Amino acid sequence: MLNSKLEVTHETFRVSQTLKVLPHMPNPDLPTATLRLSRADARRFLLAHHRLWPPRRLVGKAGILEYIRHAGCIQYDPVNLVGQNPELVLQARVASYTPALLAELLYTDRLLLDGWDKAASIHATGDWPSFARRRARERQEYSDPASPPMAIAGAVKDALRARGPLCSADLEHNDTIEWWWGVRTRLGRAALEILFSLGEVGVHHRIGTRRYFDLIERLLPADLLAAADPHTTDAAYQEWHVTRRVGGLGIANPAASQCWPGIVGVRTEARRAVLSRLAGRGVVIPVAVAEVARQPFFIRAADLPLLEEIAGQETVAPAAAFIGPLDNLIWDRDLIRWLFDFDYTWEVYKPAAQRKYGHYVLPVLYGDRFVARVEPIYDRKARVLTLVNWWWEADVRPDDALIAALATCVAEFARYLGADAVRLGDAAAADRALVRVVADWGNIRQQFIG
Repeated sequence: MLNSKLEVTHETFRVSQTLKVLPHMPNPDLPTATLRLSRADARRFLLAHHRLWPPRRLVGKAGILEYIRHAGCIQYDPVNLVGQNPELVLQARVASYTPALLAELLYTDRLLLDGWDKAASIHATGDWPSFARRRARERQEYSDPASPPMAIAGAVKDALRARGPLCSADLEHNDTIEWWWGVRTRLGRAALEILFSLGEVGVHHRIGTRRYFDLIERLLPADLLAAADPHTTDAAYQEWHVTRRVGGLGIANPAASQCWPGIVGVRTEARRAVLSRLAGRGVVIPVAVAEVARQPFFIRAADLPLLEEIAGQETVAPAAAFIGPLDNLIWDRDLIRWLFDFDYTWEVYKPAAQRKYGHYVLPVLYGDRFVARVEPIYDRKARVLTLVNWWWEADVRPDDALIAALATCVAEFARYLGADAVRLGDAAAADRALVRVVADWGNIRQQFIG
């Protein structure tokens, strides 16, 4: 029994009347949805699952650990205009978040680890044994000792052993080779990247975007490094990782291929087979969303109590947050469009002439909808946050409650960055509502200081 309202068995689901049970209909590819959600319930469940109902509900390092263990990982990206993606993810969820909290968990406490999951990610250190198959696959990929990076790998490890943590610029191997995505890179950097993917070195610390590596045995406990892969068969591993990814998404669309990389041996057909097995055992639940005419989505059975709670809940007091471009909430851009009527593309890698909005634009969440997009930039030397541009969604009419929520959001965002001032760019300064937001920010900042 999960709670007094909801019980799951392998054959059926008994739920309160707030969730609609659907009759079983055969599907040759995937199990047919057993539960139907309204779009409102799906939105609110997704936000609650990602600890954004409301934002900034978590506290301190314990809150960071809770979310990362719950979601499996958060995605890393080095672009840093107002913080890197992991920091943007956490500032939206953790009250009074500062980057030092994440740095401590990674490089002092070592309870979190720079690694690989969906992509370059941060995950719990205790997950190390479960990624043994990925490291083995990388070893097959880079097994040729005659390849230039592997030919110097021993020398790179010797340098780390003798000199301690090093970045690629500290190495003497300056020849360049063609590397990922056709970009040329220094041989020393390529060797470190391969050793990192093999699990032979890890990130000791970062200075800005620069990583300093050390031998993995200096970073992780010996018993963890010696631990056997807990998944004794390929099928067991794949079921673990697919379930984990469903949790990383909250509501998982099997057809959203961009959301499923990094699971060894699992592509489209295998993914469907794994999801079907998991659904048959009641580990994941196939659900449908009203007005979204697509094949079933999946949620974890472990998340059903939260779904039941949200379905019967009154609306929470709305709060606002800036959402990172690679936030778990918006991994599936199609799902966000279907549930929120919000079409978001991160345009940072697009040529300027092809951008619809701007170089680095973040979604603005308010309650259970996206109300705007903001293009922020932070001048670290002057300690000034500038909202360069702002685009309201077409049907949004800012009222006093929204302006107050945005003022708190901007104040929290400025505090996370360490900003002493918030300014509006020329385009944004013409918006009276934003002028009020920035004016109110000053009053809220005084409360923080006081």
